[in-house]
Amino acid sequence: MKVQGKMFMWLSVFVLAMAVVYGVWSKEPAGTTALFLAFGLCIMVGFYLGFTAKRVDAGAMDNKEADVADEAGEVGFFSPHSWQPLALGVGGALAFLSIAIGWWLLYFSAPIIMIGLYGWVFEYYRGENRTQ
Repeated sequence: MKVQGKMFMWLSVFVLAMAVVYGVWSKEPAGTTALFLAFGLCIMVGFYLGFTAKRVDAGAMDNKEADVADEAGEVGFFSPHSWQPLALGVGGALAFLSIAIGWWLLYFSAPIIMIGLYGWVFEYYRGENRTQ
């Protein structure tokens, strides 16, 4: 994680330099603001990765003599059959579509989002998947 933290910190320096250069040359506020916000995001991610790297064990990516196989193993648990992301995607699409069509569409998208979110959170607390 130390490597990723340093990469993001160096990326933030580059983005800050580009934001200043872009702001001076173009005098365009929207792009300049976006670049300064990107600088802030890079700083936040770099600080988080550096802060977390001090509190966890060093991974294979921090060892210069490590092989690819050193990082092998279980990554985590991923649900192979969940339908809840589909409901969240449809609800989110309708919510963003309401900006273009009309705010009344939020009355239909909010329940779909809530049902999908509830189903996703409690997916492994009920039904046939309760024991996983």
